[in-house]
Amino acid sequence: MSPLPYNAKRKKITFNPESNAAHRLSRSKVDLFFECPRCFYLNEILGIGRPSMPPFTLNVAVDHLLKKEFDVHRTEGTAHPLMKEYGIDAVPFNDQKIEEWRNNFKGVTRFHKETNLTFFGAVDDVWVNPKGELIVVDYKATSKAGKIDLSGGWGPQYKRQIEFYQWLLRGNDYRVSNTGYFVYANGIKDRAVFDKKLEFEVEIISHTGDDSWIEKTVTDVKSCLLQKMLPEAGELCEHCSYRESAGKAIRGLYGQKIDEKKDDDTKSGRLF
Repeated sequence: MSPLPYNAKRKKITFNPESNAAHRLSRSKVDLFFECPRCFYLNEILGIGRPSMPPFTLNVAVDHLLKKEFDVHRTEGTAHPLMKEYGIDAVPFNDQKIEEWRNNFKGVTRFHKETNLTFFGAVDDVWVNPKGELIVVDYKATSKAGKIDLSGGWGPQYKRQIEFYQWLLRGNDYRVSNTGYFVYANGIKDRAVFDKKLEFEVEIISHTGDDSWIEKTVTDVKSCLLQKMLPEAGELCEHCSYRESAGKAIRGLYGQKIDEKKDDDTKSGRLF
């Protein structure tokens, strides 16, 4: 079956500066702004999102199974064996809000009065320590040789993810530990035979969160939404680089002449 064609003008609620209603932004949209303000602007103002990625179904399966495992201990009020192995004095947080917090369309919600924006994000899990502090936990799955390293690659983004969830929970008057955890499942690829099963090594990696960057970021997000100029593209944004290269190639192919004024306006990002 062929994939559905990309619908550049998606039907979605875009930001309306004339409205008094709080505009909702997910954690992933804040991360999109962090990565590329231009792509964020196109999405939230013009309703044009990036092309969708293929679903990571194996990662989703691992996420689902880990949740089922920890939910058993949540109900019983006991620590998972992995928590004991890593000396983590906590148990899965047993509260009726857990299902709402895990829901991709609800999540943990925080209204930010200064910007009149509502932020939300779906957590994988929340634990609680004897002090009554909530601990943000994120499940990850990969398959790579050697030790998991969060200093590069996707690591910084994953760390921001935990810090944003910590910020959301604090905005709901919860006591939140600065320490968050990644439950990381690493697929083993050196088995002699597949034998219809994929085995994992699972480890817990701690991260001391610092959400001090978020207040400035959400203020910058609001400023971006209000501006009348297309923002600069992110330095490493492949999507913007592709659009620019494709545009130049098409203009060159058809021999279109663009006067200097229009070219300058395009470079400056002028829309209106």
